[in-house]
Amino acid sequence: MEKNIQPVTIRILDKDYMVACPIGEQDALIASARRVDREMRKIRDSGKVLGSDRIAVMVALNLAHELMHGKQQHAQPASVSPETAERLQQLQQRMDTVLDKHKA
Repeated sequence: MEKNIQPVTIRILDKDYMVACPIGEQDALIASARRVDREMRKIRDSGKVLGSDRIAVMVALNLAHELMHGKQQHAQPASVSPETAERLQQLQQRMDTVLDKHKA
C-alpha cells in the first residue's frame, strides 16, 4: 500500500469494510460512512426496499440527487469544486470495489 494511503475500517449496516484512504482524509471518510449507514438504515427500516444491494443503490441515487441539486446537509454551495467532484468519484469507486468484493 502507498505511503500516503492508510487502511480504514468503516461499518455500514453491521458489516465492516476495509477502505484505502489518503492520510488526513480519515475523518471525512468515517463521516461519509456514518451518513451512508444512517441513510441505508432509514431505507431498510421503511420496509419498502429489500436487499442491501438495492438499499445501497437507493442511497447512492438519493445522495447524488442531493449533490446535483445543492441540498447538502451543511448548506454548502450548489456548485462542487473539481477537486471535490474528483474526491467523490474516487470514494464512489472505492465503495463499488468493496461492495463487489462482498458480493463474491
